[in-house]
Amino acid sequence: MFVPEPVGVIAGLLEELTKLPGVGPKSAERIAHFLLAGDRRHAVELADALRAVADRVRPCKECFNLTDGELCPICSDPKRDGGLLCVVETPRDVNSFERAGNFRGLYHVLGGRLAPLDGMGPDRLTFTALVERVRRGGVREVILATSPTLEGDGTALLASTVLAQTGVQVTRLARGLPSGSSLELANAQMLAEALDGRRNF
Repeated sequence: MFVPEPVGVIAGLLEELTKLPGVGPKSAERIAHFLLAGDRRHAVELADALRAVADRVRPCKECFNLTDGELCPICSDPKRDGGLLCVVETPRDVNSFERAGNFRGLYHVLGGRLAPLDGMGPDRLTFTALVERVRRGGVREVILATSPTLEGDGTALLASTVLAQTGVQVTRLARGLPSGSSLELANAQMLAEALDGRRNF
C-alpha cells in the first residue's frame, strides 16, 4: 500500500524530531502523531517549555552547569561543602552524581573533553575559570571526574597540570568505573564506589 510522504509543517516537525538523540524516523512519527492527535494541549505545552528553555537556560556563572538563574541551585545551596570541587565534563555528569546522592560538594563543568581531531582544544573548555576559582581560596580538594576514556584521561591530565601551580590537592575517581565507558552510563553504586575510592592524581 502506498503511503504518501509527509509534506509542509508535519515534514518539518519529523525532520526536527529525528535530530534528537535516539529518535529515528519511526519514533519521530509516533511522537508527531501523539502531539497532533485529539487535544493539542501537549503540543502547545511542549512548545512553551522548549521556548522557555531556549530563552532562559544558560551556564551558571560559577560552575557552568545549566540553570535559569545567575547561579545554579547547587552553587546557591549554603549546605554544600565548598571545599570539595568535583570537575566533570558536562551538565549530564552533574545529574549523574546528584542522582547517586552521596556527594555534597560543588561542581565545575568543563563543557566537554579534549578531542583535538574534533576541534575540541583546551581553549574551548573552562580550564581558566577552574584555576581562577581555586585561586580565590576555600577549595581544599579538586576531584577529577572525567570519563575513563582516552580523551577523558587526557582532559584529567591537563586539568591536573594547570592546577599544579595552585597547590590544591588533586584526586581522580577510582577505577570502579569501567575503562572506555562514559560517566553518564554509570549507575549510582558505581559512582559512589568510584567517588569513595578516589586517589591522588
